[in-house]
Amino acid sequence: MLISFVIPVLNEEDSLAILVSEIIANIGDYEYELIFIDDGSRDKSYHIMESLARQNERIKIIKFRKNFGKSAALQVGFEQANGSIVFTMDADLQDNPCEIPKFVAKLEEGYDLVSGWKQKRHDPWHKVLPSKLFNYVTTKVFRLKLKDYNCGFKAYRKDVVKELNIYGEMHRYIPALANALGYRISEIPVQHRARQYGKSKYGIERYLRGFFDLLTVKMVTQYIKSPLYLFGRIGLISTFLGTLITVYLTVLKLAFGMPLSNRPLLFLGILLILTGLQFISMGLISELVINRTIPNKHNLISIEKTTNLDL
Repeated sequence: MLISFVIPVLNEEDSLAILVSEIIANIGDYEYELIFIDDGSRDKSYHIMESLARQNERIKIIKFRKNFGKSAALQVGFEQANGSIVFTMDADLQDNPCEIPKFVAKLEEGYDLVSGWKQKRHDPWHKVLPSKLFNYVTTKVFRLKLKDYNCGFKAYRKDVVKELNIYGEMHRYIPALANALGYRISEIPVQHRARQYGKSKYGIERYLRGFFDLLTVKMVTQYIKSPLYLFGRIGLISTFLGTLITVYLTVLKLAFGMPLSNRPLLFLGILLILTGLQFISMGLISELVINRTIPNKHNLISIEKTTNLDL
């Protein structure tokens, strides 16, 4: 059985050789391939990866011209991966390769994606607290209870990664995307080591970008089959409220002769009705677009796939 490792790299020159040796030491008797994606590094990372690849033909390198982000790196790596099992991990040595057998054993239990949980984190508080908030909100939104969505140390069956399409900051929501496709998700605690070399590449802005991607993933996972359920619901509520306001003002006009031209409430009622009709129209148009672009209705059905990993 072949195991693929997809590892994005951004300015991690000091850790790459150590990471490769640790992975090889913990892979056991399995065949393996290491796919490094150089995400626009400006240090010697690429040259070190070239040197490692000359020494080991199982190492592959993909080089980006500039920094496109972790999601883009993972997507390209997934497309190139040939293994029956695909691992993702960071190149900063904070993920410990000694956990590899535990991931494989969990996949043997019948799961399709196993996510790591950094039970004891060795990060500063200004990274830990936002991460806890992120995990709480994400769990509530997608109703998939994981303690650590942010952990990059994950193991997948090949079918999962070949069906994913991630971009932006969507790599954080991979478990939610896979769950929406009907795959079985699990989580195991993993060792998290303190960073030895380099510095963290993440700032507070990633959570701001991640919020918008959360909305995107929620839309894709819940309303892709029928966007009218989303837009129509908003449209009906808006139209109903606008109708109530206009009926109320009509009663005041007919029963008490009250003038309406100087009532801001009248404009609010009209605005709500027009907005509601626009949302309903948007939902109907979205339905037409989906039915035109996805004529095969089987594409909208989550079909369970079974893969013999020959573990």
